[in-house]
Amino acid sequence: MTARAPLRRWLAIPLLLASAAAAAAPKTVTPLDKDWQVRIDPGDTDAAKAHASAAKWFAATVPGSVQQALIATGQVPDPFKGTNEAAIQWAGLTGWQYRRTLRLTPEQIARDHLDLVFDALDTFATVAVNGQPVLRTDNAHRQWRIDAKRWLKPGDNTITLTFASPIRTMHSKVLAEAHPLPGEYDSAFGDEPKGRQTSPYIRKPKYDWSWDWGPRIVNIGPTQAMRLEAWDDVRLERMLVQQVALNDAEARLGANFDIFADRAGPALVRATVTGPDGKIVAAEQQVTLAAGDNRVTIPLTIAQPQRWQPVGFGAQPLYRVAGALVQGGVESDRAERRIGLRTVELIRGGDGQDRGAFGFKVNGTPIFAKGANLIPFDNFPARVTAEKMRGLLADAKSANMNMIRVWGGGYYLPDAFFDAADELGLMIWSDFMFGGAVTPPDAAFRENVRIEAEQQVARVSGHPSIVLWAGGNEVLSGWENWSDRKAFKKAVGADEQERIGTGMAVLFDRVLRQAVRDFDPAVPYWPGSPSTDYEGPVDTDAAGDRHFWDVWSGSKPVANYLNSCPRFMSEYGFQAMPDLATIKGFAGTLNVSPTDAVMKAHQKFLAGEGNDRLLFYIRERLGEPKDLADYVYLSQVNQAQAIELAALHHRACRPVTMGSLYWQLNDTWPAISWSSIDYDGRWKLLHYAARRFFADQVIVTEHKDAETRVALVSDATTPIAARWRVRGYAMDGQMLGERGGDVTLAPLAAADIAAVPDAALFGTTAAADSYGVAELYAGDRLLHRRLVERVSPKDIHWPEPGLTARWDGRTVTITATRLARAVMLDFGATPAQPSDDGFDLLPGESRAINVASSATPAQLERAMTLRSLGGRK
Repeated sequence: MTARAPLRRWLAIPLLLASAAAAAAPKTVTPLDKDWQVRIDPGDTDAAKAHASAAKWFAATVPGSVQQALIATGQVPDPFKGTNEAAIQWAGLTGWQYRRTLRLTPEQIARDHLDLVFDALDTFATVAVNGQPVLRTDNAHRQWRIDAKRWLKPGDNTITLTFASPIRTMHSKVLAEAHPLPGEYDSAFGDEPKGRQTSPYIRKPKYDWSWDWGPRIVNIGPTQAMRLEAWDDVRLERMLVQQVALNDAEARLGANFDIFADRAGPALVRATVTGPDGKIVAAEQQVTLAAGDNRVTIPLTIAQPQRWQPVGFGAQPLYRVAGALVQGGVESDRAERRIGLRTVELIRGGDGQDRGAFGFKVNGTPIFAKGANLIPFDNFPARVTAEKMRGLLADAKSANMNMIRVWGGGYYLPDAFFDAADELGLMIWSDFMFGGAVTPPDAAFRENVRIEAEQQVARVSGHPSIVLWAGGNEVLSGWENWSDRKAFKKAVGADEQERIGTGMAVLFDRVLRQAVRDFDPAVPYWPGSPSTDYEGPVDTDAAGDRHFWDVWSGSKPVANYLNSCPRFMSEYGFQAMPDLATIKGFAGTLNVSPTDAVMKAHQKFLAGEGNDRLLFYIRERLGEPKDLADYVYLSQVNQAQAIELAALHHRACRPVTMGSLYWQLNDTWPAISWSSIDYDGRWKLLHYAARRFFADQVIVTEHKDAETRVALVSDATTPIAARWRVRGYAMDGQMLGERGGDVTLAPLAAADIAAVPDAALFGTTAAADSYGVAELYAGDRLLHRRLVERVSPKDIHWPEPGLTARWDGRTVTITATRLARAVMLDFGATPAQPSDDGFDLLPGESRAINVASSATPAQLERAMTLRSLGGRK
């Protein structure tokens, strides 16, 4: 009793003259998102005894999870607060039942088909109708459909969803394995033995089992929408819109309709395209459908098409395509989707030095990718709103990002996410949902994934923001390079190693690649991240994309970011504390230290000991923190400066390097992590810095061996007349030296412009008593500024900056008497977001900052502390 697989047989059906079919009533859709209850499965007797209140029916929100229902009814504490994560673990180890009553009219019962449709059931579920099991599921990433007409009756019907614990379902299999498949993160709660993880064997969001930035919450429940679809003899299964050809004169599209028919017969299929200017193109075909699966393709031609462009390269015009299935003059089913017209090319090198090249061309323009990696928005996906997704993407665009990589350890994001990306002009690199674990080698697993992949790619195809489908995160590179994988391969022997390796190659090189070819052919496919598409060693600077973790995870100096030019840096990162207001929210107090239990609970790197790594880097670069507030400030300065150094270096490496995506944009819960925007939506200093170092034109400075390398970068498509200069100053503000000149910035390019000796800028002034200021101008407009430091910041004798603040409502003007390095507006426990933060002020400079907050201006003024590196001493 499983759902029918998606179409595998595609039919090109010619235009036929046929008599109109008998009139058919339109398909009706009844949402099933209300009036659900949940309880512990009575068959789970131990859990029912241990949690008596949850063994009785109680209210549940659908879409949602058992864990959300338990939190909402006060049966478990909020796991995002304090050290409460442990208190919710039992829910993921328990069997559960959902139920609701479905009342049907005689008219509904009279329909030929009554399909129950579940967009996601997480994960091992049995669906019963009036006590009769009708469907069993085993993949949280798939849509499931079952025609339940034979079990339904007029009046009240009971729909029951029984969920088994995913961990316990697979536990016996894993325990029986002599060498279980290597997974991701071991449990901190003893529910799985170390090194024996169930997650590799289950098609479910991998981060549920925890990650080094998020908690372990193994969700169970109907996590996406459910509905009843009533229809008669023909149903439109899906409509895909394929871009066949695109040039300045016309766009040729194919509107592909997958139709299921109970019996052979005539039908009319209609397609219309409405352009951004309101113009409509329409076409239709009279066809004869065969019994079973059919594909009807209707060609459409758009004259003078408007191309979707990534942000910074033009506008984002969108087209709406509507399709209808007409029988006997009545529209029996319809579909609609929004598309954009553009071409995407994956830049790959040919023979010679560029063989390892990797990057993106959109509409023929090579685009340097500037952005970040996106992890899931929340550990409870059902409560993520379209507004929250759009807000985070808008924040990314505000920081001059043009690409977001959707990381593969979460879940496939809803259409609203891609709608927002389309409108904002953000390019999306979308991983398939594989987080790093070695995948099972059996054919049944791959078949399950094939259906999943086809459904998900088809669902979002046509979104112009999607510029890459990638097989997953670190699966292939882990298999090749990681020590635990090498030990596993040695332990299982050559034959089993070959079987597992071949299984992964078939999955990532054939199954997923074919899903993209079949359902989103205008988008390139890449077998994983990092990868070289099976053309050589993975995760190197020489070819493909790179994940670089020598800095942070490897405890190497931040300066190591400057040692090479990778072809495309798709992951690199550096942690920082969130703001004090966020810490107060999860800790309940600011009377804590980084070594307290609650702070370790919200720091998942190194199983809670990651705050030691934060302190290690703070001490290495900035000195000893004085208190918690200073610790937060220094960690955020360190993060911003480290990622700035790396990102600007990547940009200066163009065209060898064609992308820089830092880890990570966001958080799934209130955490100490690599994010530039914390769970509460507050920008860390890194996000403000990204707005500067991802600007369209930048000046890059790198100091080494008593000289300063100067490079200029422009992402504009036309030349820009510019002027650059680097000045050396003593700490009292005296200018010591200057170099610069006029230059024309070449379009879409980076170029080294000078190597300036220290003697020319600083004379004989000691490095600790001097600093440089590099600036890039277009006319009188300052495009970008960057400070030059000759030694580690902790060794520089930063002056007391003499900062003052003048308030006018919610605007505060900050003025510096002397150099103010890394100015932070710290509002303590008062939630507030300044319009700019973490900036430098030269002697005598002022900056007006708007502060968004629910607090009053008077409260903001009292709460604010101005911090800078010089102000600490």
